[in-house]
Parts: sequence; structure tokens; C-alpha cells
Amino acid sequence: MKIRAFVSSSLALLTLFASLAVMADAPKPADATRAEIKAMFGFMPGFLAAVPDIALPGAWEEMKTLQLNPKTALPPKIKELIGLAVASQIPCKYCTYAHTEFAKLGGASETECGEAVIMASLTRHWSTFLQGEQTDLAKWRAEIATAKAHAMNMMSGKVPAPAPVNVTDAATALQDIQNYWGAVPDVMKRFPEVALAGAWRELRDVEMNPNTKLSDKHKSLIGLAVASQVPCRFCIHADTEFAKLNGATPAEIDEAIAMAALTRHWSTFLNGMMIDERAFMKDVDRLVQGAKKAMVSESNSKGRETHAATGGNAVTTAAAGR
Repeated sequence: MKIRAFVSSSLALLTLFASLAVMADAPKPADATRAEIKAMFGFMPGFLAAVPDIALPGAWEEMKTLQLNPKTALPPKIKELIGLAVASQIPCKYCTYAHTEFAKLGGASETECGEAVIMASLTRHWSTFLQGEQTDLAKWRAEIATAKAHAMNMMSGKVPAPAPVNVTDAATALQDIQNYWGAVPDVMKRFPEVALAGAWRELRDVEMNPNTKLSDKHKSLIGLAVASQVPCRFCIHADTEFAKLNGATPAEIDEAIAMAALTRHWSTFLNGMMIDERAFMKDVDRLVQGAKKAMVSESNSKGRETHAATGGNAVTTAAAGR
């Protein structure tokens, strides 16, 4: 019986050791993640290589499924412009450069990039004043509700569009605010009179201008993203309400906030690890060039498929492309 017990124990130990050996030989999650990154990009970007093994799988999965996923609620260009806006006012040179290049890759113009950045500036500007003045949040919410209701009445034709006002001083600025919002928020009354005209004109001409390159919805979502990580409860509430007013869905709102969180995450890591700035920029350039080549290759492939399907008729192929 003792011999049998000894043999049984030995076999159990051998089985355990064999299992441990298999586990040791199996690819670790971080190794599998690196393999996936290399397969997608053709190389391992240095900033991703610097991520600790324990964090890499989750960090990559989030980046891949949110930022790099073209099928989310927000278009890739808008997600990158949100990242750019957030990065601009952190400020983070790494993320500012990366999101600018990725936004352009997604079709963003210089003007759209500029509008995203100025939206970040305006959000920080008014966040600073609202919080510094110790604004009453409940009163602010009521004032935003009034402004939103007034805007809805204008959109439905119940209230005429605001008449043009030549804003030159505090008095004309307050009149213009009254016309646009249906009432003058207390924070505007407390703003220094000597500066109110300029501050209001910039806010009006950017955020409330329907003729900007970025839509009102996307401007509000950019403002919300920036406000979320300031953080500023006043701007979060206002930009959420105005984003909804302009047609933003819950999914779009959630994604805007998540992109702000993602940008903050990578900004913290890149700066904290003191990643070499030039090497980072080279990696970003390499990622952009790789993406452009892939886009050209995909376009050529679709062209060949169309050519074959139409029997090689060039005119028919061109018409199909339109």
C-alpha cells in the first residue's frame, strides 16, 4: 500500500510539473498583445513597448476598440479632434502631436483642428471664471435650462432668430446675450465690464456660429470632453445639454467622455515615463504612413474588384465610383 501511495503521489507531482511547464511555455497575455500590435502596425511603437506587462493587454484593448475602431458612434476624425482638444489644454506635447496627425489622417482640415483647439481654450476660459467666482450650481442649471428652452423655441420658429447687435461694450454685449439666450446668466453680469464684449463675441462667434467647419453637436461634444477632465461641473452640465439639443445620442456623449479619459490616460503615462519625444513623433509618423499605405492598398483592391465586376469598362467603373 505504501508503494502504491508513493507511486500515486509521484505521478501527481509529475502531472503538476508537466502542467506548470506547459503554462511556462504558453504565450503570456502581454506577449500575445505585442504580437497583435506588431501584426497590425508592422512594428512595435516604443511607447507601447514601455507599458508594463500587467497593464498592456487592457490598455491596448481599450485603445483598439475605442480610438482605433472606425465603427463606433463617433467618426474617427471627431474622436481624434476630441483627443487633440483635451491634449492641447493639459497640455501634452505627445498627445497634441499624435491626435493632430491622426485627425488629419481621418480627413480633418487645418481649420477643423483649429476649431477643436479653440473650443478647448473657451472651455478652460469659462470653466476658470465659473469656478473662480464660486458660481451656484443649482442657479447655473436653471439658467442653462432657460437658454436651452429659448434655443428650442428659435429652432421651432416660435421665437425669431436674434437680431444683429454691434457688440462694442458691456451694455451691447449684455443685450446680445439676452437675444441669444433669452436671459443673461449671472456669471455674465459678474464678468469684468471692460472685457465682456470681447469674451462674449469670441464665445458667440465660435460656439454659437452655425457656419463653422465643425457642427454644433461636435463642438459641444468637444467642450464636454474637455470639461470632463478639467473637471468642471458647470461646463459639463452646459455642454451635455447643448450636445443633446444638437442631436447627440447617449452613445456619442459617452464616447466623447471616454476619449477624454483615454487621452488623459496616455498623457499621464507618456509624461510620467519621460518617453523620448523625437522617438515618439517618429513612431506616430510611421503609424500614419503605414495607415496611408493600407488605405491606398484597400482602395486599389476595391477598384480592381469593380473593374472585374463591370467587365473592365473604364467608363462604367468611373460611374460606379461616383
